[in-house]
Amino acid sequence: MHLSIPNSMLSFFTKQRLLIFCGIVLGGILLGLWRPYTPIPVPELNIKSLSGATIELSALRGKPLLINFWATDCAACIREIPHLTELYQNFHPKGLEIIGISMYYDIPSHVVEMTRMKQLPYQIALDLKGEYANAFGRVQLTPSTFLISKDGIILAKFIGALPKDLATQIEQLL
Repeated sequence: MHLSIPNSMLSFFTKQRLLIFCGIVLGGILLGLWRPYTPIPVPELNIKSLSGATIELSALRGKPLLINFWATDCAACIREIPHLTELYQNFHPKGLEIIGISMYYDIPSHVVEMTRMKQLPYQIALDLKGEYANAFGRVQLTPSTFLISKDGIILAKFIGALPKDLATQIEQLL
């Protein structure tokens, strides 16, 4: 005995099963990738700046902070320097601190020259051994920027271009 199912009915069930299967797969992927954000305290670091100053991150509590990992050979990093400079000029008088940390592989003389050439108004540090990048979760991509609250909690990590509403986010922290 042979059971015959009309093509229109077979097509309907096949499409419906395919949609359900795709939904289950997509849902599983999204659940596997999505993780709720857990606030992380800023690492307890003492950062040596190009000017020779020691910057204790714990001493900056009470001020919002941007930490920007960058490299002189990173085009996106160079493009965002005017934005970081503008943020610093607008918000530093109100309490914002910005620290630019060059990646361990960057040539120190290039960092010094870029800092001088671009007249960077915020503190710049060399991460010669990669210890700062490691302390911030093994930063490898540049630019990587961390927005830190007044109470020392990392609120956001931006990889690549800074968000257009970053000034608004900073204003809310001041």
